[in-house]
Amino acid sequence: MTNRAYLDVEASLTGRRWVGPSIDEERAREAMVQATGLPTAVAAVLARRGVAPEEAPGFLAPALRDLLPDPLTLRDMAAAAERFIAAVERRERIAVFADYDVDGGASAALLITWLQGMGHDATLYVPDRIDEGYGPNAPAMAALSREHDLIICVDCGTLSHEALEAATVDVVVLDHHLGGETLPRAVAVVNPNRQDESGDLGHLCAAGVVFLVLVEVNRRLRGKAQTPDLMAMLDLVALATVADVAPLVGVNRALVRQGLKVMAARQRPGLVALADVARLDAAPSSYTLGFVFGPRVNAGGRVGKADLGARLLASRDPHEASALAERLDMLNKERREIENQVREAALDQAAERGLDGPLVWAAGEGWHPGVVGIVASRLKEATNRPAVVIGLDGGEGKGSGRSVSGIDLGASIQRLAAEGLLVKGGGHKMAAGLTVARDQLDAAMARLGDLLARQGADALGPKDLALDGVLMPGAANVELIEAIDQAGPFGAAAPAPRFAFPEVKIAFARRVGESHLKVSFTDGLGAKRDAICFGAYDGPLGPALEAHGGAPFHLAGRLELNRWQGRSSAQLRLEDAARAG
Repeated sequence: MTNRAYLDVEASLTGRRWVGPSIDEERAREAMVQATGLPTAVAAVLARRGVAPEEAPGFLAPALRDLLPDPLTLRDMAAAAERFIAAVERRERIAVFADYDVDGGASAALLITWLQGMGHDATLYVPDRIDEGYGPNAPAMAALSREHDLIICVDCGTLSHEALEAATVDVVVLDHHLGGETLPRAVAVVNPNRQDESGDLGHLCAAGVVFLVLVEVNRRLRGKAQTPDLMAMLDLVALATVADVAPLVGVNRALVRQGLKVMAARQRPGLVALADVARLDAAPSSYTLGFVFGPRVNAGGRVGKADLGARLLASRDPHEASALAERLDMLNKERREIENQVREAALDQAAERGLDGPLVWAAGEGWHPGVVGIVASRLKEATNRPAVVIGLDGGEGKGSGRSVSGIDLGASIQRLAAEGLLVKGGGHKMAAGLTVARDQLDAAMARLGDLLARQGADALGPKDLALDGVLMPGAANVELIEAIDQAGPFGAAAPAPRFAFPEVKIAFARRVGESHLKVSFTDGLGAKRDAICFGAYDGPLGPALEAHGGAPFHLAGRLELNRWQGRSSAQLRLEDAARAG
């Protein structure tokens, strides 16, 4: 990045410094344009990803078969596949124990859908967030053992030593959370984040792991049985990958890209029902998965019945799927109301404690465990610091944490648990869950702050706003956006390009909904562009732009297509602004 602030914006309306492409990135972009003829905006994306000009065609049209790793590179893969095949061939009773989030639900739906394709049913078990907490527990494992021959734990189980000891039948764990020094007793623990793994596939979510297991199962059954089409199941893998904020790089990018194509065909009743209840009128995008489908699938595990999301994704009956989607939509609205209440209280408490330390945290009596993770995300976004939010109930508190790039929260949480300051805890680099005794709360958070400070969390300042270049309103058209989308999908570790529109005039600005801002801006030469800023009135952007007084502004954000009644138009998703001059 350049040393000088982009467009001389040292402190925007949100307090951020704008930074543009480095000299090397600009040179790489120009070389890409010269060699490929791609639009400058698309070339900027590829240059930022380190794509060489000769690699551009393959990047813009990735072939999953070229990127999909050999499943056997993961430890215990052979044992897991063989035990699963044996259960199917012997018509054994199979239980799928899944986490209550999107990744867990999608992972369970993958297994259940595959088994249904083989004429084999399975029992779905999703623990209640409040009564049972995250992951396998001894009573549930013992109960499932009495009625089943094989238990498959998905998106959980790697740290569940005691719970898995309670099982009296074979257990297979398919997970992606950070592993400890020892593994639980199981036939197989397939997890790219085991301590004895290379970490090369550590970016996979649990559904990605399950998909690789099914790839290996299909390979072993080739010539012996007609197996389900795994490509048709990539919609579930895509949903889980985006909703779990897994980095959209390498095979993940190819999985999501192909999964979105499968989803656009509207073949899975659960996803069709979700699209209909959300009133989508266009093919889904990675934004749809993360911010439209994901919250609704998660709502059951947060504030309703934990298995609703997985049941929706596995449903083959359009009528059942429609009813489940309607219920989840209502629960999501309830979740938002609860979240808003907890968020306000948590922000106030964290501000009183101080927002400039290595850890931002808050704990409150009766805060719903189903929303503490979302509120922790809001704290993290507002402060650019790792954040933990805890709901207290009786002698314990259950909480969730979210981290920022470069700070491994999961490892620090695991260390706290090993030191006895937590009842239990685990997760991965960017997210973690914990249970803490009330009388250990302050000591645990102080120690966690120390551990995060050692990673540099106390030295983090306001997050810079990285920009890929400047555009004029007239250049931001539908054709450009469609060209940029070829470099997608965009998401974690693969952000959509962000552009600045310099020295524009606000034609109109009005508040929409509770906290959003609708803007129209112009360059004064006749070209005009619309913009939307979500949550603008939760910070300074809304009030400042609504009271623009005719002053010129630099605007920054990401381009998107706004589809309405079958028509598409270019729109700016406004993220920041600065006064010009």
